[in-house]
Amino acid sequence: MSRQNKGSRANRLAAPPPKKQVTLKMLADYVGLAPATVSLVINQSVVAENIPQRTKDLIFAAAEKLHYRPNFVARSLRTQRTFNIGVMVPEISEGYETLVISGIEDYLLQAGYFYCIVSHRHKPDLIDEYPRLLLGRSVDGIIAIDTPWKEALPIPVVTVSGLHEVSGVTNVVVDHDLAADLALRHLHQLGHRRIAFIKGQEFSSDTELRWNAIVRSAKQLELPIFPKLVWQLRGETPSPDLGYKVTQKHLRERELFTALFAFNDISAIGAVRALREAGFRIPEDVSVVGFDDIQSAAFQSPALTTIRQPLRKMGKVAAETLLKRIGSPNSDTQAKIIKIEPELVVRGSTSTALPKSALDGTDQPSKKTVSDFSSSGANGSSAHPDIVELVMRETGLSQEVSAKVVAVVGRYLTGGQS
Repeated sequence: MSRQNKGSRANRLAAPPPKKQVTLKMLADYVGLAPATVSLVINQSVVAENIPQRTKDLIFAAAEKLHYRPNFVARSLRTQRTFNIGVMVPEISEGYETLVISGIEDYLLQAGYFYCIVSHRHKPDLIDEYPRLLLGRSVDGIIAIDTPWKEALPIPVVTVSGLHEVSGVTNVVVDHDLAADLALRHLHQLGHRRIAFIKGQEFSSDTELRWNAIVRSAKQLELPIFPKLVWQLRGETPSPDLGYKVTQKHLRERELFTALFAFNDISAIGAVRALREAGFRIPEDVSVVGFDDIQSAAFQSPALTTIRQPLRKMGKVAAETLLKRIGSPNSDTQAKIIKIEPELVVRGSTSTALPKSALDGTDQPSKKTVSDFSSSGANGSSAHPDIVELVMRETGLSQEVSAKVVAVVGRYLTGGQS
């Protein structure tokens, strides 16, 4: 035997023996509790909700001190679960899906679950195929974000966005009626009566639900909805470009509006650019309201007024609901629909509505408009009848008061000359 081999053998003999892996029983003996109790806490079982928090803290502190690591293979064999969750999304991009996923991730990581994400890009064949592929990978459940769902599966399913009346599916949705009321009531109180709307794409799970809620809210507020001011997003690109193009297109029709309520913040950001390029000031000429409250909404110029969906919370609720259903597969107590309340976030993109003669694509009145105003007498008796009628319609004031308003505005626009 060579000297080198002798040295290697001596080193091996001198090396300390490997640390013995801490088992669940060793951890239970250390804290003086039954292995079953420790197992419930470590695996964050639904039943563990009844265990005092002080006991849970004791177990987790001991597990960290002893460097206890659960044996996932043994755990899977014992529980007949893989502790893997499938997540389906249209695509991963800045905005809605990303924030929902972050909430899902927060909860699953704490619960000791892994997850995999598949993106279907609204393609019907992938929407149909991915659930079967995820089943083939033995996921314990599926969370589908903004994804149409038609098929019952042998595992629990939770959807975020849209209502799906399918057996075994729990729907986590924002309260669209409350959201529509918050947005429209805000604009109504600011004096807006002619509001343009950007609807979502036809394939989006929330498009019809949100639009129907807007129609109901507008009726309650006695706000007219003008068909020529109802626009729809086209295309699949998750960028402001869709909102930009649809707004740019309809501005050419020169339909009067003083406010715009967009399907989401992304399309609202695009709409603001189109309005500005056409010469309109935000919010002096047109107020804009978005939906979602994505992270960049507060950093627009001006900052975007929007309806905040607590997207991260919706993701957490979806994950928590799914794990509860996995832990209690035969329970009949789980709600089919879980509504999450939205919130109005008022920022700099909305303000009081001002009477307008037309959307002429500039931030200054046309010569014709100035001359029309300036022709008004002191009592407004000679004010242009079209402008007086517009003020009456937009404000609800009488003809006499509206004529006086036109006269005052006319003197202002002409530098005080009557």
